Amino acid sequence: MEENANNYASFSYTLLRNTLIPELLGKEEADIMYWGGKTIARKYRAEDLQDIVSFFNQAGWGELKIAKEKRREYHFDFILPPTTEHQSIDRHLEAGFLAEQIENLKGKTAETYIIEKRNHITFEVHWDR
Repeated sequence: MEENANNYASFSYTLLRNTLIPELLGKEEADIMYWGGKTIARKYRAEDLQDIVSFFNQAGWGELKIAKEKRREYHFDFILPPTTEHQSIDRHLEAGFLAEQIENLKGKTAETYIIEKRNHITFEVHWDR
């Protein structure tokens, strides 16, 4: 029973992210989704990096792992689900969410860069000095 519910939820999510949102937002999709991710982050503030990782899982966005910590940047590995439906989804919502959460944690302006690879995505979040 739970597997069917997960399949329906996954299909519904993919339907919205792949079909409806791109149609509604058109060429402004990436910018609006980035802003939308920042808005979500303001409503669901993280206390630390682990809260961010947990939120990704709870939101059904996918598996997020802290890959690298540098002086003024974090690298997060985002593991794509094995289904091909999720691979073509624009990830600016998640990028905006990460930027806003890191801004809040660091108290500095932050920006997220999306690095797409074959089976996963890396989000590089950079913040000001």
